[in-house]
Amino acid sequence: MLNLAIILEDSARRYPDKMAFQFMDTALTFTQINVAANQVANGLLQQGIQPGDKVGLSCLNLPYFPIIYFGILKAGAVVVPLSVLLKQDEIAYHLSDSEAKAYFCFEGNEALPMGTEGKAGFDQVAGCQHFYLITARPTDPPSIPGVSTLGMLMKGQAPSIETAQTSAEDTAVIIYTSGTTGRPKGAELTHSNLLLNAILSGDLVQVDHNDVILTVLPLFHIFAMTVCMNSGIYRGGSNVLLPKFDADAVLKLMLKHKVTIFAGVPTMYWGLLMHDDPTIDIDQITKTLRICASGGAALPVQVLKDFEAKFHVPILEGYGMSEGSPVVTFNHLDVGRKPGSIGTPAWGVEVKLVDEHDQEVPIGEKGELLYRGHNVMKGYYKKPEANKSTLKNGWLYSGDVAIKDEDGFYYIVDRTKDMIIRGGFNVYPREVEEVMMKNEVISMVAVIGVPDEKLGEEIKAYVVLKKGATIDADQLMQWTKDHIASYKYPRIIEFVNTLPMSATGKILKKELRNR
Repeated sequence: MLNLAIILEDSARRYPDKMAFQFMDTALTFTQINVAANQVANGLLQQGIQPGDKVGLSCLNLPYFPIIYFGILKAGAVVVPLSVLLKQDEIAYHLSDSEAKAYFCFEGNEALPMGTEGKAGFDQVAGCQHFYLITARPTDPPSIPGVSTLGMLMKGQAPSIETAQTSAEDTAVIIYTSGTTGRPKGAELTHSNLLLNAILSGDLVQVDHNDVILTVLPLFHIFAMTVCMNSGIYRGGSNVLLPKFDADAVLKLMLKHKVTIFAGVPTMYWGLLMHDDPTIDIDQITKTLRICASGGAALPVQVLKDFEAKFHVPILEGYGMSEGSPVVTFNHLDVGRKPGSIGTPAWGVEVKLVDEHDQEVPIGEKGELLYRGHNVMKGYYKKPEANKSTLKNGWLYSGDVAIKDEDGFYYIVDRTKDMIIRGGFNVYPREVEEVMMKNEVISMVAVIGVPDEKLGEEIKAYVVLKKGATIDADQLMQWTKDHIASYKYPRIIEFVNTLPMSATGKILKKELRNR
């Protein structure tokens, strides 16, 4: 028997009075988080939630997230975390597709009316019977008339519970993948998947109970959930929560709380690098910040080098997927690291690269990345056809193109879906982006393929320039042409002030294609 909630229960026993989660001026200990989770679990059981039932959760990075997450697990139910940016029809789709019986939703505010959207989505799903509004303070009345709140559910509930005895292979979380095509699919992750990934994540960044982790990556996303929240709880570390990335806020929290670990996506490192405020003492930050982790997308080598030079801290880049719980490969501190690579396979995970005939490719050649091990999901919930094409003979087909060097380090070239076929030649956007980022006037770039009558697809670059820098499209085109094969440089360049980003900080190339 195994229930992921043991990581919280164990730390509550070992470090009862230690700060587990801090948000603004509110600090909650491991004991307080555990007791509150017990009350949520007791409330759910009283409402008729059965082991195996699915429960939706829409919540910003607030202490309510771990409280509800572990409360659902303690009841033996399955957590279905949802992006806080979803609108009512999308929420209805996720609740319906996952067959959720209950739904917790933070009330939000005028700028982000999560509660209103959540309730409207919930109302569309007949099978979802219970709606709980998460109010800013547990005692607050509901901002939506007539609904139950999290505070009402917890009120009067016993502070202890006998945690449900789930099996290691039971589903703990269904996490929806954004997917570049079609509607999102729910990856079923087991208690074993998530526990082993939390343990290996703790090992990779060497978390211990003295560490302070700054969590600005959204907790509904598998990266923050496993690498920040679960591994932090498992090792007894403290999490400082920030609901939305803002470079100024991140740096000030690093100073205030003497943060030792930061995990982010490439756009966050870029944002921290670009932030220029002479009143923030970077030297003080570097005295405590000891390690950073990057994932979610490829980190431009130039950004990595510049960040490490400024903050004097290593960024360990890794590769993962929701379907892989998430960590698949990582740059390990003990076996060395290579800038630009996604490292070597994580403990207990096997990786190989294959061609379109499923034959392994030689070292240095491009192939689709496949992996197998304890991290691989059970499958997509109620999607047998998708499972047939993604899971074969124990291997998960990632859809990502990579190469392996002679030292066994892997490098992501691109998504197979993002590859541009220009006049019969394959062009990988990542390669073009890496070259363009070396130009000293460029701050950020995103390369996509656009339809072309003659060539099938043409290469287009959306470029954000550094503050005060100037260059015209023809000059930049010529510069890029001088540094890359002639069929690969962009023939169309558009200068923009910002690039569209997801809630997790990924550049949304799908939106760029639809412009």
